[in-house]
Amino acid sequence: MAKGIMFIDGQRVEFNDEPNVLAVIRKVGIQMPTFCYYSDLSVYGACRMCVVENEETHKIDASCSMQPRDGMRLRTNTARLLKHRRMILKLMLASHNCDCTVCERSGDCHLQELALQFGIRHVQFSDNREIAPKDESSPAIVRDPSKCILCGDCVRVCGETIGMGIIDFVRRGYNMRVAPAFERKLSETLCISCGQCSAVCPTGAITVHNQIGDAWEAIHDPNTRVVVQIAPAVRVAVGEAFGMPPGEQALDQLVTALKIMGVDEVYDTIFGADFTTCEEAEEFKERLEKGGPFPMFTSCCPAWVKYLENENPKYLKNISTCKSPMQMFASVLREQYDLKDKEDGRRTFHIAIMPCTAKKMEAARPEFVRGGRPDVDMVLTTHEIIDMIKESGIQLPQLELEAPDIPFGLGSGSGMIYGSTGGVAESVIRYCMPDKSKNALRELRFSPLRGKEFIREMTVHIGEKELKIAVVHGLAHAKDLLKEMDEGKAYYDLVEVMTCPGGCVGGAGQPHALMPEKNQRAAGLYELDNKAPFKRAEYNPIVSQFLKARTHEERHELLHVDYTKG
Repeated sequence: MAKGIMFIDGQRVEFNDEPNVLAVIRKVGIQMPTFCYYSDLSVYGACRMCVVENEETHKIDASCSMQPRDGMRLRTNTARLLKHRRMILKLMLASHNCDCTVCERSGDCHLQELALQFGIRHVQFSDNREIAPKDESSPAIVRDPSKCILCGDCVRVCGETIGMGIIDFVRRGYNMRVAPAFERKLSETLCISCGQCSAVCPTGAITVHNQIGDAWEAIHDPNTRVVVQIAPAVRVAVGEAFGMPPGEQALDQLVTALKIMGVDEVYDTIFGADFTTCEEAEEFKERLEKGGPFPMFTSCCPAWVKYLENENPKYLKNISTCKSPMQMFASVLREQYDLKDKEDGRRTFHIAIMPCTAKKMEAARPEFVRGGRPDVDMVLTTHEIIDMIKESGIQLPQLELEAPDIPFGLGSGSGMIYGSTGGVAESVIRYCMPDKSKNALRELRFSPLRGKEFIREMTVHIGEKELKIAVVHGLAHAKDLLKEMDEGKAYYDLVEVMTCPGGCVGGAGQPHALMPEKNQRAAGLYELDNKAPFKRAEYNPIVSQFLKARTHEERHELLHVDYTKG
């Protein structure tokens, strides 16, 4: 990368390894407006909001696609540039459905924010486009083409990060829009419901399927017992919407908020994660004894499972038969509450608060429906629970702390780190390692199981066997790893895959964040692991007692699933 000195609005600024002029400008405290620039994706340079003017040539160009050069003198806020930006905003608003007060993204819409910032109060252009209907066919996300501004963020994240390419630009010129091929509905495509397109969308064109109304209906029903489980990644992100820094634990405040809102019982999904660790580790040991099939893929990410079903079914036999922590917890919960419901004449309504939009799809899968009813009645994302808290007028940071209910609120440090890339694999290795000392745990802290690289590998010794482990986050990178395996260039015994960058902390149901913030969330989970009274899943007394009380067949019936039957 180049190094040197630039002058931004007369200010002297050194640049050193910044990828573009936009980054240098932001370095001096000027927040340039953008729509299509997303630092975790490739540079697109289409919206032209970040244009700057060269003092010497008076030419204007997009700063996101300019390379810093020594001696460059630029202006960011000339009359010409401001007029240019206002015109772009007006043209966008003219081709945008401006029903802002009832929009899903109202108050969190970048177009709305910039229109206010630039004082746009009147748009002289009319919208004569063909009206396209909403696509509500997906269980996870909703597409509203009338609110699309053609920034291309969703196209790039689906193609570059997820590697699916489900949506792209269709038609040309004035009639251009973003849609699946042949303008099909999402349910008619190979979409895996990861929702990353909704995470990067700056408007209400792609949003998470909202189930808040149904949640309130259940909470306010006196004949319904509402029981909630909260995933590990939620606790280190939910507070961001209330001014707390990324990675700060907010679980106890969230429990208090849910009780104020009317929820009856609140539990911790790390309890279910401990079940998953124990069962998945035992399955892995069994495969080692029987000689495969290898690699064994983790099964916690429903978008990853859906991808293999859709496009690589030969690997379905490699997926662990263990249910995800959400579904394991739900199975145990349903078993426990069925009798209680008959005794008190109420029904138990189970809500899972998850960082992931694909969990909405997972909860509706036929494999997890028993007696005509799903084990998880509803999945709410972190976004949705934030909206419910705000609707209630609750100020999260000011609440008293209340721990999750017992016995299903107890979990290990191993369950806590499930929310970060590498966490599932590390939890399984902790279980399988014969050395249960603190020193062995410390060694894992500095292993490739933890890290930022999209593909990480390590070798571990369990007994006399040398095992190769791989950890991947970002489905596009998982596809690259599968290709290496198909070509015989790589071999692994255990592979953890998380579809979203960073793992569950970067799920599409979380507050918007770039990789630095996602890494802070992961660091928060590892810090909670450090403070946990016990670090290994098998040391959870409730889980251990439950598993010992059941035969192998009973455990398999309750806690495992076979995706190959579908």
